[in-house]
Amino acid sequence: MNIYFFYISLFFYLLSTACYLLFLTMNRNIIEKFGHYSLFSGFCIHFLATLVRYFNAGYTPITNIYESLSFFSLCIAGFFLYLKRIYRIEIIGCIILPILSVLLIWASTFPTEIRPLPPVLKSYWLPIHTIFSFVGNAIFFISFFISLLYLVVERGIKKKKFPSIATRFPSLETLDLINYRCMSYGFPFLTVGIITGSIWASVAWGSYWSWDPKETWSLVTWIVYAILIHNRLAIGWRGRKTAYMMIIGFFFILITFLGVNFFAGGLHSYI
Repeated sequence: MNIYFFYISLFFYLLSTACYLLFLTMNRNIIEKFGHYSLFSGFCIHFLATLVRYFNAGYTPITNIYESLSFFSLCIAGFFLYLKRIYRIEIIGCIILPILSVLLIWASTFPTEIRPLPPVLKSYWLPIHTIFSFVGNAIFFISFFISLLYLVVERGIKKKKFPSIATRFPSLETLDLINYRCMSYGFPFLTVGIITGSIWASVAWGSYWSWDPKETWSLVTWIVYAILIHNRLAIGWRGRKTAYMMIIGFFFILITFLGVNFFAGGLHSYI
C-alpha cells in the first residue's frame, strides 16, 4: 500500500513541476497556485506513504537507498513549503521541483520491498539520528541551489546581461537572507545528527568514533559549515562568499550521502 501512495505523490510532484515550469514562462498566478497545491498534496500523500511504510515495516523507513532518497525528498518538499510561507520565492519552484521529481524517480528504480531490519539498526537511536541528519541535508540541498542562483543573478547584474525572465527571481539580499536561514537551521540539525550518531555507535559498536568513511566525511562536512557560520558571525561574510561555501559544503554532503554508499562502503553503507 505504501508504494501506491508513493507513486500517487510522485504524480502530484510531477504535476507541480509542470506547473512551475509553465509559471516560469507565462507568469500567471493561477498556474503558480495550482503548482503550490499540487506540491502540498504531493507532500501530504508522500508523508502518508512514509507513515504507512513505518507501520508495515515496524521501524523508521530510512534504511536503504530507496527509503533514503524518498525520505530525503520528503524533507526537501517540506522545507521548501516552509520557505515559501516566509519569502516570496514561488519562482524558485521551477528549480526545486524538477530536481525533487528526479530524485523520486531515481528512488523508484531501487528495490522497494520491506526487508528485515539488521540487528545493529534495531535501536531507538535510528529515528533520532537519521531524521536529524536527513532534515539537515535537505536544508543544505535547498541552500545549494539558492547559492547557485545567487551567483547567476549577481553575475547577470554585474555584466548587465540580465534576461527579462531572470528579473522575476528574488533579490540578492533575499537570496542571501534565505541562505542565512538555511545555515541557521541546517547546522544544528547536522550537529545533532553527528552527536546522536556517535552515541548510537558507542551503544552498538562500543566506540563513539571509528573513522568509518561516512563518519569521516560527516566530520569534514560539519567543519566546512562551522567555518562558514564562524566567518558569517565573526567576520561578516555575506553574499558571494557565503554562496561559494554553501556550494562547497553541499558537495561534501553528496560525498557523505551517496559517494560513501556507492563507492566506499563501510558500516553505514545502504547497499
